[in-house]
Amino acid sequence: MSEESDSLRTSPSVASLSENELPPPPEPPGYVCSLTEELVTKAREELQEKPEWRLRDVQALRDMVRKEYPNLSTSLDDAFLLRFLRARKFDYDRALQLLVNYHSCRRSWPEVFNNLRPSALKDVLASGFLTVLPHTDPRGCHVVCIRPDRWIPSNYPITENIRAIYLTLEKLIQSEETQVNGIVILADYKGVSLSKASHFGPFIAKKVIGILQDGFPIRIKAVHVVNEPRIFKGIFAIIKPFLKEKIANRFFLHGSDLNSLHTSLPRSILPKEYGGTAGELDTATWNAVLLASEDDFVKEFCQPVPACDSILGQALLPEGLTSDAQCDDSLRAVKSQLYSCY
Repeated sequence: MSEESDSLRTSPSVASLSENELPPPPEPPGYVCSLTEELVTKAREELQEKPEWRLRDVQALRDMVRKEYPNLSTSLDDAFLLRFLRARKFDYDRALQLLVNYHSCRRSWPEVFNNLRPSALKDVLASGFLTVLPHTDPRGCHVVCIRPDRWIPSNYPITENIRAIYLTLEKLIQSEETQVNGIVILADYKGVSLSKASHFGPFIAKKVIGILQDGFPIRIKAVHVVNEPRIFKGIFAIIKPFLKEKIANRFFLHGSDLNSLHTSLPRSILPKEYGGTAGELDTATWNAVLLASEDDFVKEFCQPVPACDSILGQALLPEGLTSDAQCDDSLRAVKSQLYSCY
């Protein structure tokens, strides 16, 4: 028998399929672990991740999604689901809830998540409002540097800053190293005025913190605040009621004492603006990383939302993230809290 006859016998052609039968979609590429041996050990010790059970755990989460939320429009790739398992230390139920919260948060705040792509945020990126330092801390955490004083409220609303933060987190969490090590936030509140602080009211604070704590698969290991003015006591008073105790205990206020900061973030990884030896603060490099990822964000955040998913966004919104009007966000109420700091 000829090779051609063999191929016809062993490989069904489209013609051999029934009229209503289509060939199955191609399987997504298999997961290949990129962690070093050191990080594999760290993931085992801190996250209860066992390499020999990893794909079994991913399949278990995938089956739970298909059974409990069959209409949830989400990726079910191994690498994507692993983010949620790692963020919840391989607890299936908590990982599933985090995945549902992740999508619910995105559906519930369209001002932030619709059309989320780097080219739509060029003004924020150019302002220097945030960047990621080129060096990680001693624990391997990337350091996200946020500078609210670079924001001019008359140029664009505060939600644009939140979009830029979320864009950065989405890019960082693609790395398995970040999934295991987590991130550190360095927030420089130098020059933040009362009028600027009043834009960050309880409604905004509640939603942002809710997403970071319960709606995004990232581990925030520390938040270091420097150069905070007296007014920051008022800002923190707005934030603190929404913080879980574990996260609240990871806030460190250093004021202008950079030596205090250096006990956690060594001078060798910090720019000279923060008493470091790593040169001047560079925002252009991280901006370029984000802008080079334009196609990925267009694919993920700029597609129409299925009708069943829009219902999901409201039905499964985690507690504390609802857009309830009872959360008093009036400028007068916020300013009264801030004025009390003086």
